[in-house]
Amino acid sequence: MAGQTLYDKLWQDHLIKNCDDGSSLIYIDRHLIHEVTSPQAFEGLRLAGRKPWRKDSLVATPDHNVPSEAIERAAGVSGIRDDISRIQVQTLDENCRDFDVVQFGINEPGQGIVHVIGPETGVTLPGMTVVCGDSHTSTHGALGALAHGIGTSEVEHVMATQCLTQKKMKNMLVRVDGQLRPGVTAKDVVLAIIGKIGTAGGTGYAIEFGGEVIRAMSMEGRMTVCNMAIEGGARAGMVAVDQITLDYVKGKPYAPKGEVWDRAAEAWSDLYSDGDAVFDEVIVLGGEDIEPQVSWGTSPEMVAPISAQVPTPSKESDATKRTGMERALEYMGLSAGQSISDIKLDRVFIGSCTNSRIEDLRAAAEVAKGRRKSDSVKQVLIVPGSQAVKAQAEREGLHEIFVEAGFEWREPSCSMCLAMNADKLGAGEHCASTSNRNFEGRQGYGGRTHLVSPSMAAAAAIAGHFVDVRELAPVQWQEEVV
Repeated sequence: MAGQTLYDKLWQDHLIKNCDDGSSLIYIDRHLIHEVTSPQAFEGLRLAGRKPWRKDSLVATPDHNVPSEAIERAAGVSGIRDDISRIQVQTLDENCRDFDVVQFGINEPGQGIVHVIGPETGVTLPGMTVVCGDSHTSTHGALGALAHGIGTSEVEHVMATQCLTQKKMKNMLVRVDGQLRPGVTAKDVVLAIIGKIGTAGGTGYAIEFGGEVIRAMSMEGRMTVCNMAIEGGARAGMVAVDQITLDYVKGKPYAPKGEVWDRAAEAWSDLYSDGDAVFDEVIVLGGEDIEPQVSWGTSPEMVAPISAQVPTPSKESDATKRTGMERALEYMGLSAGQSISDIKLDRVFIGSCTNSRIEDLRAAAEVAKGRRKSDSVKQVLIVPGSQAVKAQAEREGLHEIFVEAGFEWREPSCSMCLAMNADKLGAGEHCASTSNRNFEGRQGYGGRTHLVSPSMAAAAAIAGHFVDVRELAPVQWQEEVV
């Protein structure tokens, strides 16, 4: 019998039954909820006279609609100026109270972006099935979990039954061999992966990320990579459990303790793909070949190294791709052949469920320290992913570095990632963003989003245009720039 992949093991551990139509019923361990996709689900339960099947599987927090400005947050939910945003957060409060669901409220110490607070509290653990009404639930797969987003009707179904109907996905291994050069980060790795496989390359697959580069990454780096598995077309991304995983989870508030921890850690240590496991598709990248990346178009696959130029559509033989490139350049206000480093920025956003953890803020602060933002850049938002991240950053004095550099230090929120709150781009504005999506209007009507790493975003804020961060970074980085 052939060995199993990590995905196979997680699937089999949670399989309830296979159905005649080719679908399966799987058990769900953890259900994370926020204010945007949960109201209809709670109302469905209410109308049907049902209660959550296992309310202790539910953990809620508001993130998409909450403002990031301290002055607007001071009064709590009632202080939210936008009527729709305020109603959504109020509704989450009411539903969590009515159904007795654990919630980290708007100004409570545990509040933050749902995909940040899950891992940092131990609410997400290795071996779990994790769902949320949000596509970037794939983030949690970094802990060796099977995690993916679900639709609003599925949110209600999981609440009511603790089960989910699914079709088993195929297995893809994305292996990044070798080592990264200094100044190249997890965000650059995942953008390079998407640039190679395209935004549909992972469709129908669960992606396992492996290889020396992934194994050397911190848990926060692995979360960044798994977060953007969805941008490569996959529903789920995951990384095998190893000592880095166990060291990260141990001691978290919701993690097992004592003897239970010992038993759990032993069980989790089997969460890796067997040596003879067969993948349906294997993609290989060399870590040394990856440079700092910048997206130039309106899809995450439209990405290039900082040393490159904006592609020329006329050189593309595929008519559909050529048309897409032409439309993207028109929307983005760029010219074919233009150097990536010539793209000027109006705003910079460092945050989102992709890059708002303490490691991300440290990387940005390292570049910003002792420097000032360019006068041509209107605004630089630094938005920590959770209250815990914010507190840690302030203990380390990172917020002072940012403020001295002319950046704005904000409250935990999804913020400018998706323009569902007060933080938005104006039409035609270019933004260096550490978020995960760059389609038309994502950060505001007519806004132009360029996806980059936190260090690249900080460097762009200082220069006023894109620049190879290694030119601003410590001397040991610069010596290795080719």
